[in-house]
Parts: sequence; structure tokens; C-alpha cells
Amino acid sequence: QGKCPEDGWDESTIELFLHELALMDSNNFLGNCGVGEREGRVASGLVARRHYRLIHGIGRSGDISAVQPKAAGSSLLNKLTNSVVLDIIKLAGVRTVTNCFVVPMATGMSLTLCFLTLRHKRPKAKYIIWPRIDQKSCFKSMITAGFEPVVVENVLEGDELRTDLEAVEAKIKALGAENILCVHSTTSCFAPRVPDRLEELAVICANYDIPHIVNNAYGVQSSKCMHLIQQGARVGRIDAFVQSLDKNFMVPVGGAIIAGFNESFIQEISKMYPGRASASPSLDVLITLLSLGTSGYKELLKERKEMFSYLSSELKKLADNHNERLLDTPHNPISLAMSLKNLDGSNDAAVTQLGSMLFTRQVSGARVVPCGSVQTVNNYTFKGFMSHANDYPCAYLNAASAIGIKKQDVDIFLKRLDKCLKTFRKEAKQEKIVNEISDSNAATEQLED
Repeated sequence: QGKCPEDGWDESTIELFLHELALMDSNNFLGNCGVGEREGRVASGLVARRHYRLIHGIGRSGDISAVQPKAAGSSLLNKLTNSVVLDIIKLAGVRTVTNCFVVPMATGMSLTLCFLTLRHKRPKAKYIIWPRIDQKSCFKSMITAGFEPVVVENVLEGDELRTDLEAVEAKIKALGAENILCVHSTTSCFAPRVPDRLEELAVICANYDIPHIVNNAYGVQSSKCMHLIQQGARVGRIDAFVQSLDKNFMVPVGGAIIAGFNESFIQEISKMYPGRASASPSLDVLITLLSLGTSGYKELLKERKEMFSYLSSELKKLADNHNERLLDTPHNPISLAMSLKNLDGSNDAAVTQLGSMLFTRQVSGARVVPCGSVQTVNNYTFKGFMSHANDYPCAYLNAASAIGIKKQDVDIFLKRLDKCLKTFRKEAKQEKIVNEISDSNAATEQLED
């Protein structure tokens, strides 16, 4: 049926299935005589076993989704993976999605492929309107495709950074709709930035007949992000949305899913990919989804949501204990931010040092963001880089509840963060005492003089 099974398969069943697929590829035929330049020959047995002898990859030179006659098993693997992944995207909340395919590139290059496909539809266009998000790969995806990003700064609403819809529309009017390749929006992001106002952006794109590409990097795991995409497609225009395999399905880095609501456009994107492609990302995600089943994946999504609530409540308690606060970002369903005003008052070095302390204590993924750091990416200078704004009011620390996180991860993180902040407070107190003694000695010397 081409759907993800409800109950996951055991490992021996999955391996038997993969071996059966591999036997359909010509390189595994008994007595096969290959005289071409690509015959699925592998020098190392270890490499062959690592790939279950599925050596031919996926697609043909003209289309990554095309069937390869001498690799029937690998082609079937590709078709099944795309079908199963489509089923999971619908299950996760985008019910009206019509087509998708797994591409062996991470999110940034997959976005580039989408932009290059749009180039042929809009030959005059040279600009991409991009509500600012301080993440390099999505920014570089536009540069690599040969377009000029038009950065739209976010607006501060309470603690949240949200899409400036008026500025987006003003840019469209100023540049001319025909000169704009697309609007490039974002769902999953680091707090205090929150997902873009997708419904409103989709309506603007429909009104001006401008394509709309959504960076949904780790949004499949969030029902809120998926709901935004579904609603955007319902009320306006979304041409494609791109998501990472590793972030959403816990597989090695190296693959993404390009999905959309217009089947022919998604096929156009797949045909834009030059040559054959590695089957590894498809193989990894198929094995994972067959082992989890829909019930297992739904359980992971439920657990992630529960851990987000737990992380939020416990981080708030810790922030209160250190005279800080958990920033109020209700529209961000994955990432949280805690102010670092006490450290910010010292200097940027203190904020950065906290990040180093956490990393050396084996806390990965937490980000500390100082105020006012400046960074240049491909000749574009961003003030306040990493904070998604030129002048965010305070320095802060990020933590996220992503799929696969466990209560133990949250508890250990909070314990180590608490210890680091206590160390800072102790050092600050000692420094204050030293300064007071120094000032007192200076005053005494002045009196004696």
C-alpha cells in the first residue's frame, strides 16, 4: 500500500526485506556480466554489507525519481521511501500534501535546488524576500543559487520576534512582483524568534502571484509548525516546504525531504537534480520508519511535546532562582530562551564563557547569544547576529526540546547549568569584594596624603 506500517517491524524482518530488494539489482545477479562504466562493483565487503549490497543509488542521469532498469531493487526502495515519507508528513499534520521525495542533500542545498527550479519559471527575477533568521545555511542557499536576498527585519512583540508583514509587502511593491523569485519563510527556529506568519505570507504570495518556499528544517516533529503549513496552503500559496531527515527522523546527516501541494512542481524539482544520487539517506529513513511504525513515531512526537512542557517549567524555576527569566515565546513550540541579564551586565565575554563552560561539561545544543555581535556572511553584515535582530534587549541562552529528548537529558542539563551560573555568581561576588577593598585602600591612601 506504500504506507508506513502501524506497528514497527523487527530488525530481522527489515534485513530480510532489504536483502530481497538487493537481489533485484543487476550487480547481485549470479552470472551477471557488466561492461559499462557503472556496474555496482564494490572493492570492500565491509562497504557492501554496510549498504546491504544496494550499490546503484537512486534515479537516472535525468531525474532523481526515475526508475533504473538494472537496479529494480534500489528503484523500488526509492519509490517506497518517498511513499512512506509522504504518509508520515500527512500523519504529522499536512494532510493535503500531494507529493514529496527524499533528496541526498541537507536542508540548505535542498532549498537551493528549489530556487534553481523556480529560476526557469521566473527568468526576470533576481530577488528573494527573506524574513530574517540568523542561520547561515538557509541564507547561503539563496546566494549559492545566484539570487540576492532581501532581508526583512523582524518586529519585537513582547519577547517574541515576529514577521513584519507590512515590510514584506512594501518590499514587493518597491521591487516589483515580477522581479521577485519567491518569499523564503521559516517555521522551526531558535527562540525568541518564532515561526513566520505563514498564513498571512501565503495570502500575500497568492495576491501578488509570487512563489513561496518554506524552510521547515525541524518542523515535522511539531504539530504547530505542520499546522501552519497546512493552513498556509489552504488560504494562500505555498509551493514547496523542505525538512531535514536527521532532525526529524533521527538518522545520520545528509538527507532532506522536499514536499509540496502541486505534484507537477515537485516533479520539476526532482528533474532539476543532475545525475543519480546516493541511496543512503533513503535507506536510513526507510529502515527507521519501518522499525518505528506509525505508532512508534506518534509516541516520539507525544514524548517530545511532554518534554517541552517539562523543560519549560523547570527552566523557568531555575531562571527565577538566579534572578533571570524565561522569555515569553508562546508561538515557538520547540525552542526556549532564558535571559542572561546578570552576565550581560558584565560583558560579552562572560556570556560566551558560559557557553564554553556548558560545552566542556558535555552539554551540547545549548546556545548562548550575547548582545550586539556582528558577523559578515557572503558580504552581508548582520548586526546582533544569532539573535535574529539588530538590537535584542538582552543576552540569552537557548535550549530546545527536539524529537528523541529524554527526561534525563533535561535534568542533567538543568543541573549543570545551575552549577555554572552559581560559579559565575560566586566569582562576581568575590570580584565585588576585591573591588570594594581596593576602593577602600585607595580612599585611605588619599586621606593619608
